[in-house]
Amino acid sequence: LTLVEFIRKLLVRQAIRRMEAGTLSDRQTEDIGRALMQLEATVRDLAARFGITVEDLNLDLGPAGKLI
Repeated sequence: LTLVEFIRKLLVRQAIRRMEAGTLSDRQTEDIGRALMQLEATVRDLAARFGITVEDLNLDLGPAGKLI
């Protein structure tokens, strides 16, 4: 689940870059936004089912810092 959340955040950043660069149509922007919001809701739902918080998904990598 941590990996899914990490990839979701990367996808959000990439979508923002593409929107700012103007490489997405309005329809694509809406579709990506909707898909990413649905994925976030799914991650939160799964985390709740397993009794963990979204903050728990941010693994401590020691000297490297937090994952997310």
